[in-house]
Amino acid sequence: MIKKILFLFLYFNSIVFAADAAPMIDLSIAAVTEPEQFVKTINIAIILMLFVLAPTLLLMITSFTRLVIVFGLLRQAMGLQQSPPNQIIISLSLIMTFFIMQPYATRAWDNGIKPYMDKTIGYKVAFQESVTPFKEFMLKNTREKDLALMYRIKDIKNPKNINEVSLIILMPAFVISELRTAFEIGFLIFLPFLVIDVIVASILMSLGMMMLPPVMISLPIKLIFFIIIDGWFLIIGNLAQSFK
Repeated sequence: MIKKILFLFLYFNSIVFAADAAPMIDLSIAAVTEPEQFVKTINIAIILMLFVLAPTLLLMITSFTRLVIVFGLLRQAMGLQQSPPNQIIISLSLIMTFFIMQPYATRAWDNGIKPYMDKTIGYKVAFQESVTPFKEFMLKNTREKDLALMYRIKDIKNPKNINEVSLIILMPAFVISELRTAFEIGFLIFLPFLVIDVIVASILMSLGMMMLPPVMISLPIKLIFFIIIDGWFLIIGNLAQSFK
């Protein structure tokens, strides 16, 4: 079989090199002669830049940060090391992010991206119309204290309306607010599981079973408790409703 594959490889190579009109690939850079060519080049550059910045934008302007932190804290509160695995947590966070951000993405598409593709508006208007829905989402979920902190650090006057709020200032304030909210939710999730751990440890000590790890007893109890109260339904439902 290996000899046959090598023979076919050499045979096809000999055909390609022996051909009189072998295919040529032109890698030269020609001068732009029409404005449309320049516009297409800029569009490709913008698309490539968005692909590079997509992970950062996902973390900075969407609900992904709060979701992934809460799911991670839930796993730690239950005492599970690798279940659910990181891939499942990140995938669930992404799915919920798409679900929560869908109305804002639709507005950005209808008001900014689609008109720009139809060549009815320019770059500046398209960018402003595409960013405005996400700015509204971030402002709704950003504490005024965190936003004022960023303006105080930059030594800039407070804005009068949403259009005057800069993304450079809004994004760190939004992330700080999301981190605080995620840890608050995580603390509330930890409480019932902490109570279970304390009760199990106290019972084992009272029975003189100090050599038995409490985790071996408390983990099944926490799992059945989480199933009885339909934990995923409660957590995902309350997380989705926690965004204003």
